[in-house]
Amino acid sequence: MTILMKHTGKPPKNSSNRTPIRAKSASKGKAGGPKTAPKSGSGPKGAPRGEERTGRHTAQREARKDTRPAKAGTKAGVKSGAKGQGRGEESRSEFRPKDQTKPRSGARTEAPRGTSRGEPRAERGSFDKKPHQGKSPDYKPREVRFEKPRGDKPIREPRAPREPRQSLGPRANMFGLHAVREAWLNPKRYIHALYLSESTEATFAPVLELAISRGLERPEPRVIAKDDFERLLGRDAVHQGIALSAAPLEETFIQDILSIGANKERSVILILDQVTDPHNVGAILRSACAFGADGVVMQRRHAPEIEGVLAKTASGAADHIPVAYETNLSRTLETLKEAGYVAIGLDEHADQTLAEIDIPQKSVLVLGAEGDGMRRLIREHCDALITLPTKKPINSLNVSNAAAVALYALLN
Repeated sequence: MTILMKHTGKPPKNSSNRTPIRAKSASKGKAGGPKTAPKSGSGPKGAPRGEERTGRHTAQREARKDTRPAKAGTKAGVKSGAKGQGRGEESRSEFRPKDQTKPRSGARTEAPRGTSRGEPRAERGSFDKKPHQGKSPDYKPREVRFEKPRGDKPIREPRAPREPRQSLGPRANMFGLHAVREAWLNPKRYIHALYLSESTEATFAPVLELAISRGLERPEPRVIAKDDFERLLGRDAVHQGIALSAAPLEETFIQDILSIGANKERSVILILDQVTDPHNVGAILRSACAFGADGVVMQRRHAPEIEGVLAKTASGAADHIPVAYETNLSRTLETLKEAGYVAIGLDEHADQTLAEIDIPQKSVLVLGAEGDGMRRLIREHCDALITLPTKKPINSLNVSNAAAVALYALLN
């Protein structure tokens, strides 16, 4: 065949400097053609997928495959028929399906618990009841042993179940003889319940008669046991056999305290800067009421409630001296200064003592917390800083004791 090509001035692709394309081998694929095996590695490089590329190593692998017996039912067994036959004539007749009844190797069979595989249950023995997991067939439950009497000792009988305790009533928030007495006689107090012990009932009887004579509406007292007091107040409360459930007093403001000292010749108001210990606060209220102070101001955020230990430590003073809660103590000091009061701060590191200053007619005594003392902003709002003249080795006093000494010097 002659191929006509257009003359372009360039050599054709199939020129003498390239290897010419060879014709396809006719060794296999056409019926009646010669079946001569070419030399090793002589097959075409880009031969299509139907053409065979036979070499020395390929022929050896094919010879080994022919000598292996083919398994029935596998892909190789289907293909291992006479050459020239289609898939599924004699080779498909040799195929045998798997026996579905025969278990696979390594597969678990459904056998009853306690028997080996394939062994009937009767040969291994059986339980009359449901077998217990992890127990042997000879397992017997432990016998329950009852207590037997020894000699004349009778059999111990089980304890009878306790009867459920009845509710005692409203929660008690005040306790102690003096604190309860003053709250019971205070007409501004609303009382929910009064709890007495058998020994305190006779002692508190005159107070009950005094309240009746004053026309105060009070509930009937309830006599309870000692264990009930522990339920109401806890084991650590020193209740003295008397407790009270009362509503808090009406809120007091700084203007109410100013109105009390407006017509007095000498007036003293206390400001507690973050004094949070209820024992100290209760003792300060007791001293303030005893020496004649007009009121106590505490910070609303850092102040204990006037009940419980605080009320007992105050010994009834909480119902007589007004207590105001303010948010900003610095602003409260400015309000008191505008009303004519002089702010005096009690500081153990101050340079002058209380005797070295002129005591004003109206003064505000500022007390700080133990350890930290007054805060910086509160100290800057004070007109004078004083200390108490103490001697070594004790250079300072408790805040409640210092308040008592300072109140005595300011009011006498």
